[in-house]
Amino acid sequence: MREVIQRVSRASVRVEAENYESGIGKGLLLLVGFEDGDDIGDIDWIVRKTVAMRIFDDEAGVMNRSVLDVGGEILVISQFTLFAATARGNRPSYCRASKQPVAEPLYELFCSRMEEALGKPVGRGIFGADMKVSLTNDGPVTILMDSKARE
Repeated sequence: MREVIQRVSRASVRVEAENYESGIGKGLLLLVGFEDGDDIGDIDWIVRKTVAMRIFDDEAGVMNRSVLDVGGEILVISQFTLFAATARGNRPSYCRASKQPVAEPLYELFCSRMEEALGKPVGRGIFGADMKVSLTNDGPVTILMDSKARE
């Protein structure tokens, strides 16, 4: 499982075909992708690390607070392109990314686990949809996590 964490002052997602929009204020925009073999252990590790990650400023301006500490919000977007293979040619291959029957239940489980850990609902995109994501990256702070690189 891979996740891109972006600290934001605001973020939103729009799916015009579904007339759907979701947004947050101060918090984290999470782009998440899954590969075959990912399981609840990968999800739980990423969720625990994400909500506890100290990437928000304290009173001294030092990144020493988590999204929980600052009462921040979270917006989760599924993104299979996080598993793009780019070593050969100029057209990325996405063969490592899980297909919908595997990835969508993992995405829904991830969102549920994140809501439990955060203690409130998270914003969501629509799995597999053509989404337009807007954000104001705060810092900027952008962090890449891979559940297979825990050590």
